[in-house]
Amino acid sequence: MSKVGEPDAPECAVTQDADCLAGGSGFIATHVLRVLLSRGYNVVTTVRSATKGDKILETYADYAKNKKLAYVIVGDIAKDGAFDEAVQSDPPFSYVIHTASPFPSSFNDPVKDVLEPAINGTTGILKAIQAHAPSVKRVVITSSFAAMTQDSTPPKIYDESSWNPITWDEALTSKTYRGSKTLAEKAAWDFVDTEKPAFDLSTICPPLVFGPVEQQLSNINSLNTSNQQILNILQGKHVHDTILLPAGSSIFTDVRDLALAHVRAIEVPEAGGKRFFVTAGHYSCKRIVDIIRASHPELASVLPKNLQEDLPADIYGYDNGRVKSTLGIEFRPLKECIDDTVASLLKLGV
Repeated sequence: MSKVGEPDAPECAVTQDADCLAGGSGFIATHVLRVLLSRGYNVVTTVRSATKGDKILETYADYAKNKKLAYVIVGDIAKDGAFDEAVQSDPPFSYVIHTASPFPSSFNDPVKDVLEPAINGTTGILKAIQAHAPSVKRVVITSSFAAMTQDSTPPKIYDESSWNPITWDEALTSKTYRGSKTLAEKAAWDFVDTEKPAFDLSTICPPLVFGPVEQQLSNINSLNTSNQQILNILQGKHVHDTILLPAGSSIFTDVRDLALAHVRAIEVPEAGGKRFFVTAGHYSCKRIVDIIRASHPELASVLPKNLQEDLPADIYGYDNGRVKSTLGIEFRPLKECIDDTVASLLKLGV
């Protein structure tokens, strides 16, 4: 069978439910797609171009041949009616997983390039489902820890009740990405509360996401932002550094655990109407470097030699109990996550 790796999810009864996966060529979505197919779902995924869609069908050729996998092109997720066609299917969809949201490394216009695609893409797919897909029982949306972080007075322990207090005006400045994730998730919950659709909603809030690279890359530097930290280390860009701060938060999750959480969120009845804070725990760049050095002594010449621990003793805590108890997720430790990530990067020729 032509597929990338075997599923890490526990065995599950084969299902014939149809599922729409929005944004199927992304780093997280690639892993979500693998889990969905391995668990017996019929999947239609959205992509921005036929080139991306054809690569997905090529990767999962047997599923495509057996009509278990197809794609629909959605070129601009912020456009009115962008998802109207995508959510209509025969057989009709039972679930929709929405992972599509911009995370540009640079942009010219915070509204047109980031905020509108995130917010309008989220509300747009909900409107399309309500209008054209009455069979949908649940929608799962990928949000972010960025929608939870609080800079001025952070809580001692983050959990699903934590919300980023960012405003629209603040999102127009240096906190655009955080604003996009916060405002998009809030817009989703507001839609459900106001419109009272036939489906319910779950949102998934991960911090930095490490893990093996399975998606098709235009080049090695088009990695997701979290894995880019590891790539930079492997490429020797920090060999002389003594302090190396995390890019973003100091907590992480493995993409394979995150993907399974998305799928379990459509399978577990109790997941409806809930946020899920999907994190495995703290990490630091020194811990990552130490793991790489121990597993790959041949890379010693490119690794920082005198890196200091930068994780503060009073770092905020986290409560991932809901993910464990409701979704049944058992998180991979940092070492396994980093070892597998490095192995996939080395396989790509880093």
